Amino acid sequence: MRKNTLLITCLFLILSVSGFAQATSFYDFKVKTLEGEDFNFSSLKGKKVMIVNTASKCGFTPQYKDLEDLYEKYKDKLVIIGFPANNFANQEPGTASEIREFCTRNYGVSFPMMEKISVKGEDMHPLYKWLTTKALNGVMDSEVKWNFQKYLIDENGKLVDVLYTKEKPGSDKTLAWLSE
Repeated sequence: MRKNTLLITCLFLILSVSGFAQATSFYDFKVKTLEGEDFNFSSLKGKKVMIVNTASKCGFTPQYKDLEDLYEKYKDKLVIIGFPANNFANQEPGTASEIREFCTRNYGVSFPMMEKISVKGEDMHPLYKWLTTKALNGVMDSEVKWNFQKYLIDENGKLVDVLYTKEKPGSDKTLAWLSE
């Protein structure tokens, strides 16, 4: 009898965890903007989305210009969302207002910028757990390796691909994805 109870308990736990993983979608996430306002990802249904972890003091920081150019050209069907993160060599030490001023003054950033989060480690934001864990996103495991890593989400909220730091926002791969 005890063996059956243990088996049933284990089966219940497995089904509960797999059910939770399937229930979590990109559109379930709610985050805060740099200004502290709520931003609900369900408002992005029907648009392609590029999620990028950003930093103001990185050798790749000029990608802000490339991101802004891409956003301006395709904003009818693409939303770029920046997430400042200080996970790599303390390259994003600023406050929300300092980050906003830096992005606006130096790169004219008009795409949505969210509050500073952690994109790896014990305090990884739940969105980045979803982006990097196949059991949650249903597509692939990945690791955030550096600033300006980009995740591509399709119009249905499905993870499509990851573009690592050195791949520019407007790469051939991105443009092909946008033309699909």
